[in-house]
Amino acid sequence: MTSDRRLAAIMAGDMFGYSRLMEADEDGVIERQKSHRRELIDPTIKRHRGHIVKTTGDGLLVEFASAQDSVNCAIEIQEGMAAREAGVAEDDRIQYRIGINVGDVVFDSGDVFGDGVNVAARLEALAEPGGVCLSETVHQMLGQKFGQTFRDLGSQRVKNISRPIGVWQWSPDPPQREREVEEAALNQRVQFCMTADGVQLAYASVGQGTPVFKAPNWLNHLEYEWRSPVWGPMLAEVASKHRLVRFDQRGNGLSDWEVEEISYDAMISDMARVVEASGLESFVLLGISQGCGLSVRFAAQYPEKVKCLVLYGGYLRGPLTRGSKEQQELHDASVAMIRHGWGSPTPSYRHFFTKVFMPDATPEQMESFDELQRICITPENAVRIQEMIAGTDVVEYAKQIKAPTLVLHARGDQRAPFEEGRRMAAIIPNARFVTLEGNNHALLEGSPAFKEFFKEFDAFLEENG
Repeated sequence: MTSDRRLAAIMAGDMFGYSRLMEADEDGVIERQKSHRRELIDPTIKRHRGHIVKTTGDGLLVEFASAQDSVNCAIEIQEGMAAREAGVAEDDRIQYRIGINVGDVVFDSGDVFGDGVNVAARLEALAEPGGVCLSETVHQMLGQKFGQTFRDLGSQRVKNISRPIGVWQWSPDPPQREREVEEAALNQRVQFCMTADGVQLAYASVGQGTPVFKAPNWLNHLEYEWRSPVWGPMLAEVASKHRLVRFDQRGNGLSDWEVEEISYDAMISDMARVVEASGLESFVLLGISQGCGLSVRFAAQYPEKVKCLVLYGGYLRGPLTRGSKEQQELHDASVAMIRHGWGSPTPSYRHFFTKVFMPDATPEQMESFDELQRICITPENAVRIQEMIAGTDVVEYAKQIKAPTLVLHARGDQRAPFEEGRRMAAIIPNARFVTLEGNNHALLEGSPAFKEFFKEFDAFLEENG
């Protein structure tokens, strides 16, 4: 049989939690799956002019001539599955994840190959249970008159695909409308630079005025954060008066995921590389959470670059360097949760981190942070970064700081102890310490801490920036 190359819409689908479901009720799952295929899935594919290329125990690969047919088919299947499984306990439901891409593919000996197939498979893995993820190409083909709402997940780095992929997601129960930002705020420029050890870093610049360079903190995604109700308002507020430069640390976001080294030395070198690539000569250095330790060490090593330091919710010592058995146990529990559940589209494991970061957040903010954690990093890299953070010890660097420094910390912060923030201010020479009211580690719009932070931030930069 000769091979045939052509442009096609490829739909990849798999059953979420297949091994777990089969272990719990093998016969029941098989019978329900056969019924779903016979009564819903196969007829729907046929009605939308799709062709099943192959099936596996828990999934299938389907070809369509039309992007609209593939998306209509996928959504109809997901809506039908939700109705058919509605009477089953939530943990026992059969749910599919579906990814759709349009690309050049090769049909050979009854199978299909090519980049178009690989991307569809990666999109499937990004989709939440019961949801559909589309590539940017598919979304553009649908046009504005398509009668469904999709959520922009921004560009994603996916395994074995060298370029970032624009991703849009359809959910059966769409989240509240994301915060709308000003038109100017959407004009951030994302660029890339290469480190000495060959890692590609994504960085962004937006706004005008005094340069503010933000150090990376626990998980970043330049595009998703910019549109999120968690980080978006804070970033937009800074960019409204200043030139804001930030980047995705190695191992997550739009930067390279498959990297040999994740360490403090590498992160400091990456910061210096982004500073060089973005043309920054002298700037305000903004550190948040993990970024405070990085900022302190960077300012000590590159004092000529840093006009002043603003540090929020941070620490000089990580959980494993504080001499606390409780901190050690909490770290061990966190690593175990990441290893066992981080990659799951079910947010229960990641929600543990979300509740610690922002106990007083709105449901929309919590959902957005859950999603950020899911899409921007692999479980393996999340563990590596967590281990790096836990071993933080930049006390000696803090003693060398000569730049004016403002330290702010929420009194009820459950992620970074208030005492660690106060200790940081005491060790950094002549640092000013401001207590913010609230329990959130993240700086959330609408909270008293948000307003007070920017009141202090603006006054400090007017004096020192």
